[in-house]
Amino acid sequence: MILQALKEYYDRKASDPGSGIAPEGFEKKEIPFLIVIKPDGQFVNLEDTREKEGNRLIGKQFLLPRSKTRTGSKSYATTFLLWDHIGYLFGHPEGDPKAANQHRSWLHSLKELPLSLAQDEGVQAMIKFYAAPDQSAEVQAHGTWSECLKLPSCNMTFRLAGESLPIPCRAAVQSFVCHTISKRTTGETTDDGGKVFGLCLVTGERGEIAKTHGRTPINKDTKSLVAFQKNAGYDSYGKEQCCNAPVSKSAEFAYTTALNTLLKSKRQRIRVGDAAAVFWSERASAFENEAFLFFDAPSKDDPDQNTPVVQALYASIWNGTYIVPENETRFFVLGLSPNSARIAVRFWHVATIKDIGKRFKQHIDDLAMAHGPNINPALPIRRLLHAIAPLEDDDRLSPNLCGNMVRTIMEGLPYPQTLLQAALLRIRAEQARKDKRTGKSLPHITYERAALIKACLNRSLRCNPTPNMEEMKVSLDLNNTNSGYRLGRLFAALEKIQSEANPGLNATIRDKFYGAASSTPVTVFGNLMRLKNHHLAKLESVGRRVTFEKLLGEIISGIGDFPPHLTLDDQGRFAIGYYHQMQAFFTRKTSSETTKGECI
Repeated sequence: MILQALKEYYDRKASDPGSGIAPEGFEKKEIPFLIVIKPDGQFVNLEDTREKEGNRLIGKQFLLPRSKTRTGSKSYATTFLLWDHIGYLFGHPEGDPKAANQHRSWLHSLKELPLSLAQDEGVQAMIKFYAAPDQSAEVQAHGTWSECLKLPSCNMTFRLAGESLPIPCRAAVQSFVCHTISKRTTGETTDDGGKVFGLCLVTGERGEIAKTHGRTPINKDTKSLVAFQKNAGYDSYGKEQCCNAPVSKSAEFAYTTALNTLLKSKRQRIRVGDAAAVFWSERASAFENEAFLFFDAPSKDDPDQNTPVVQALYASIWNGTYIVPENETRFFVLGLSPNSARIAVRFWHVATIKDIGKRFKQHIDDLAMAHGPNINPALPIRRLLHAIAPLEDDDRLSPNLCGNMVRTIMEGLPYPQTLLQAALLRIRAEQARKDKRTGKSLPHITYERAALIKACLNRSLRCNPTPNMEEMKVSLDLNNTNSGYRLGRLFAALEKIQSEANPGLNATIRDKFYGAASSTPVTVFGNLMRLKNHHLAKLESVGRRVTFEKLLGEIISGIGDFPPHLTLDDQGRFAIGYYHQMQAFFTRKTSSETTKGECI
């Protein structure tokens, strides 16, 4: 199912001339350096194609003959057609036996080129380059060579002087590749070249079976989505490796190219740590290009990127008006993560755009939370995960957390318990976080964390109803008598009293007592209640003291005795109660409207 959906996506993109997807037998590859030569093979220049994008230098991309998978102890014997990395072209680093073997394989591949290809002027120039003495030394003496050495496995190829495209992009070379592909015919036996023909499980058609499958670059340790272990106990009915699950070369190229295109897309993939999720629709749709707004946050370079689109999209889902012509079109979400042998599929979800829209709306409803006027209410998944990552470093998140969260959203299930645990852990870990400039306490229960905790609690309660337990509201709920929620409100009120009594105070009770107050209330609240009398006495305004005393009385009336400990869910309600009460302190009410202040 996954391979078929990817194959269909490739066919759709390939039928669109403006999509830019590589045709069969080719791939778009970044070539940072080009060796410019004359038709007689004489070296002219070492050209740097890289241009600066942000803080990085990015090489120019060209449509080149597709690379091959290299595995095993003799991987050095596999070369690419007329392009490869610096080890093959120049045997670098010198003295490395592997590089020497690679260079010999490269020279041998040039000698073994078919006559129809070797007669091309550009290919002949490459052959003459290696036949002439000291040409490689001239390249390595060029001033740009040191830049080549800075890139591990630097990809290189040749270009004829006076031409704009590299030699592998010449018409004769591309025609040769296309002709080679067209020669693939069906059959049931193997020929002298070891080719295997059979029925493709993806297309249902007969064709040449791919012995190995192309790699998919999720991270630097690139692996394949489909791989076969030889003589490892997985062979059956006399079939070995690829024959156990035959996929034609055309289908293998299509699904691999489609997946690599999605992984390189800025609007159809999200990455968290070393994991990746890609998404696409069965047919071209506006939702296919907008769905990433639910998953990813704007880039740091352009934080206002697509802001109007985000606001309109979220607003349409909030008010239930999100309707698109492609409602019945299927939508696919695929989650992947690298593994030691092959890529692991973390999740695979298929639903109509209409159903996905409903799931997203429920997710957004669950996240709805009171906030200040300068807070962006949109909460894409990446922003939520970033808020609970240690040191705000996504690489420190659990590898399964992102996948489990996406799966629960797509299927309408309770959020993973680890999500609630992670949010509460970050709150306690940052309870004493300070602003480096002012030295004052920074918020630890942020808008993102409060929204996530509320969503976890409400969805869990909805899926597993508990007697006498209500869902958490968007803003302060005066009627909620849950002890965890009331204690959170009480703690916020005590902190507010302390802050007003000591305006210049940099540290509050939160910095020392939040962790204990939210987990073992009985150990700290007795002392905090006695301490608040001292703080109330310092307030100059009698009216303000009366207001606080009334508020404390209203909160305490629903608590009773301080409990010895709070469950994990009640610790979440404690955090929401604290957040709601603090938001209420920064809300100024008038007769006609309510104006909310900054979220703390």
